[in-house]
Amino acid sequence: MSTTTEHVRIFDTTLRDGEQSPGCSMTPQQKVVMARALAELGVDIIETGFPASSQSDRDATAQIVRELRGTTLAVLSRCLPGDIEASARALEGAAKPRIHVFLSTSPLHREHKLRMSRQQVIDSIGTHVALARRYVEDIEFSPEDGTRTEEDFLHEAVGVAIAAGATTINVPDTLGYTTPEEIRGLFERMIANIPGAKDVIFSAHCHNDLGLAVANSLAAMEGGARQIECTINGIGERAGNAALEELVMALKVRNAFYGIDTRIDTRRLVPTSQLLQRLIGMPVQRNKAIVGQNAFAHESGIHQHGMLRNRSTYEIMNPSDVGWPDTKMVLGRHSGRAAVGHRLRALGYTMEDEQLDQVFARFKELCEQQRVVEDDDLERLIDGGTVGQGYRLSSMTISDRGQRASAQVELSDPDGRKLSESALGDGPVDALFAALSNATGVKLSLESYSVHSVGLGTDAQGEASLSVHHEGVEYQGSGTSRDIIEASALAWLDVANRILRRAPSATPGVDARATA
Repeated sequence: MSTTTEHVRIFDTTLRDGEQSPGCSMTPQQKVVMARALAELGVDIIETGFPASSQSDRDATAQIVRELRGTTLAVLSRCLPGDIEASARALEGAAKPRIHVFLSTSPLHREHKLRMSRQQVIDSIGTHVALARRYVEDIEFSPEDGTRTEEDFLHEAVGVAIAAGATTINVPDTLGYTTPEEIRGLFERMIANIPGAKDVIFSAHCHNDLGLAVANSLAAMEGGARQIECTINGIGERAGNAALEELVMALKVRNAFYGIDTRIDTRRLVPTSQLLQRLIGMPVQRNKAIVGQNAFAHESGIHQHGMLRNRSTYEIMNPSDVGWPDTKMVLGRHSGRAAVGHRLRALGYTMEDEQLDQVFARFKELCEQQRVVEDDDLERLIDGGTVGQGYRLSSMTISDRGQRASAQVELSDPDGRKLSESALGDGPVDALFAALSNATGVKLSLESYSVHSVGLGTDAQGEASLSVHHEGVEYQGSGTSRDIIEASALAWLDVANRILRRAPSATPGVDARATA
């Protein structure tokens, strides 16, 4: 971490705003697991939920309160006595409790959502912030849709909340509408002009509808905000929230510019991100900043050549700083001779330029058959070796009638012999993978599986991608076909053949179960 003394507080709302993202709901037990990880990561405040909204949120908060003692725990509450009382009950016994009270302030929300006048909104803020303060000393107030609120009215509402006992003022960009320049000026003027502003912490909560959540959060800090609300992987309503990992690493990498730091253990960013992905079943895109699989991966020959000379040519941070083991030099059709030679030397092979030229030529031929060339593939290319085709799909029949689907596959084995097997499953893909496992003797427990379209119109094809971990190594495979079920079979065989090539003496029954 840097030597600066000024820190911004990280308010993590993965368990509240993040969980509101469609498909991201968590059980109380999952929330407890995630809360432990957030505490280990070093976040200052964890927003555990919205107790008045569900029994699940109340149960999760109660469990987290019993377990976590060193982190401030916040819960969300509308400006309603029942909500505030429910929040206070959920936080009973907490070492560092916070009630987060909110009320909409923008003209659109006042008219169409609340049906309240300006004065009614002001009166409600004063009453309910004061009520919450009777239960706990740490009170946060948020004027919902604050960045679309008339600035004079926003100042009035914030001033009333401060006078009623709020200790943190959070201004949400609820619709992700503002820009960095606007939000920087907004915070500067609030802090300079609102009575009592110097005695509270100002906070920003930015949504990503225009892709500006992290940029706006950084600008808010430039304007004086010293708390930022964010989520792991940027999950949240609609396009999500500011991504914690991106925000934290921007401050770390550009510390000389911002002069502000966090208390986050950045080495835990990737493990925490991966935990959330497993809990909610929502993987991040491969090119996601900081935590995506490709964030520190290089395939382009130009980039690989620069990296081999000096990693700073194409990396502005060390992968180990965020929890990745190392940079990944991916060998594929964009890779150059220098990268192939470097990998061969790392594997212990020393060869003359002419030999390397021959291996590289065979490497380029192989890249026309498969996307990624692994170490065992390279070793088979030395001395004129070729990479065997492994098991190949000859035909398949899928039936999905009644409660169970069935699949029958016919394969050619590595020696060209035909074999066929069948299996039942909970769906066509499950049955297909079971039949392939029976035919090859390779058992795969998937870590991820996805299908998407490649191309447009009548030329479009389906591409299936999947990955597993086996003996500490991640294997990824893909298959492309006009039939997505066939594409899935090709992806499965791609992975199975990789595992068998890495262990050529393997016999049927190779166990490649995921470690996660």
